[in-house]
Amino acid sequence: MTTATTLPPDASTLTSTASTKLLGIYLRLTCVPILWGGTFIAGRVISAHLPPATAGFVRFVFATLALLVALHFTQGLRAITQVTRGQLLGTMALGATGIFIYNLLFFTALSVLPAGRTSLIIALNPVVTLLIAAALLGDRLSMTRWLGVALALLGVWVVVTRGDLSQIMQSLGKGELSMFGAVCAWAVYTLLGRKLLQGLSPVLATLWAAIWGTLFLGLLALRDLPSVHAGSFTPEVWAGLAFLGVLGTAVAFVWYYEGIRQLGAARTVVFNNLVPVFGVLLGWLVLGEPLSVSLIAGGAMAVAGVFLVNRVK
Repeated sequence: MTTATTLPPDASTLTSTASTKLLGIYLRLTCVPILWGGTFIAGRVISAHLPPATAGFVRFVFATLALLVALHFTQGLRAITQVTRGQLLGTMALGATGIFIYNLLFFTALSVLPAGRTSLIIALNPVVTLLIAAALLGDRLSMTRWLGVALALLGVWVVVTRGDLSQIMQSLGKGELSMFGAVCAWAVYTLLGRKLLQGLSPVLATLWAAIWGTLFLGLLALRDLPSVHAGSFTPEVWAGLAFLGVLGTAVAFVWYYEGIRQLGAARTVVFNNLVPVFGVLLGWLVLGEPLSVSLIAGGAMAVAGVFLVNRVK
């Protein structure tokens, strides 16, 4: 009788497996900005019918249910209890910043701004993330990165003022300020996630953040009850909410956090550069929003600046 021996995989096999896994991460991260670009289209449709808190609450009811399904198939539902007190408080902070505050400001902005224009303001997210990290975490910025910051800010300035740079104060309205606030909330969410994901899986971290965010949004949405009617929930609104909850949140958030855990925050936020590109394209294709010279030129400058910020250390 002979005994079979198991030979260790050779280096080429290990390298091939690692390369395939890395490719999968990059492909999923490429899909994230497509999904998030689509959220501006869905959000624009929804914000015409529902108040911000109600829209965010229903969105995250969908998201929480989808994340529970994802947890069931990846770790089992019992994993939801496998969090420490510190991790629970951490996910509360994630829910408060990246879900509660972000969604209130996101839907507020889209109630008054075109989807494409709003999505270009989100191009500032990597810049704001970098600046907060430099101010609070001690990250150092090279001259090249400062140049990228300046170029990105100038690009958004062109978009906001529609090419008339002298009109910045007159051009800053409720929508622009709301979206900039959302950018800051998302930057904090990203940096918090970098620390928190050291001990939690992307699915579990996103699920708990969604639970907290849904709770906060639901409490605030109670004030909207007198003004929200069944007729507000048209088929288009339900479709938009389902897209936002399942694809734009549950799927995209998990893939985004997987990228942060595997590649780090700095390399992951690079993919946010593509969000405004897809936001503008989808706004043009789906909603028929016009493509002005200032929108295209300013958007190109903003995206180029952000690529410069993230490409050079």
